[in-house]
Amino acid sequence: MTEAPGSDPLHTLMIAVGVLGGLIFYGRFYVQWLASERKRRSVIPMAFWYMSAVGSVLVLAYSVYVRSPGAAFGQSFNMVVYARNLVHRWRERGELTPGRSRAIHLIAFAVVAVGVGFTAVTWLREYHANVQLPVDQAARNWFWLGVWALGQSFFFLRFLVQWLTTEIRRKSVVPPVFWYFSIVAALLQGASFIQRADWVNAVGMAATILIYGRNIWFIRTGRDGQEEDAA
Repeated sequence: MTEAPGSDPLHTLMIAVGVLGGLIFYGRFYVQWLASERKRRSVIPMAFWYMSAVGSVLVLAYSVYVRSPGAAFGQSFNMVVYARNLVHRWRERGELTPGRSRAIHLIAFAVVAVGVGFTAVTWLREYHANVQLPVDQAARNWFWLGVWALGQSFFFLRFLVQWLTTEIRRKSVVPPVFWYFSIVAALLQGASFIQRADWVNAVGMAATILIYGRNIWFIRTGRDGQEEDAA
């Protein structure tokens, strides 16, 4: 007798990992939102980067398990950006040590290496699954993966711009374009995740759109600020 997915301990564990990862990863923007509301201007608290790193690893593991190629790819390279922002924030606070710097870079590149490997396997599984589907259904799947890819391009660009700006200034900063790219990316990827019934990532995307808009409002009203710590 085949065991139902819901009674499989591994399945239950990975769903729990996905939900916890989603709460941490997407919840980081609610922490950022509350910090901004308290300061009455757009700021990024230190907790945002810690939640980004931890949540990204958990969501990556979940995405590989449920064979969500888009979500897996999206999480593969993020750790480098999060690590570099943590390094700059630790430097600003006088907390950066050679050991801490080596450790965070080692962890980041290890996560990227493992993530890329698992992501490649996930995309291969997706390809083989689509080959076995009727042509129209396979075409529909590839179309929505294309929508995801366009959204991922905007997500990649937002952190690429943020990372380059941070490296140039030697200080962790978030330029205004980050939030505009975020809204476009969330709409595109949210639609793709809904089509795949990947509700952890779909709900996470939808839940952050309001926060992106609120940060844009702060910026347009002249209440944008440099990075600073917020409790």
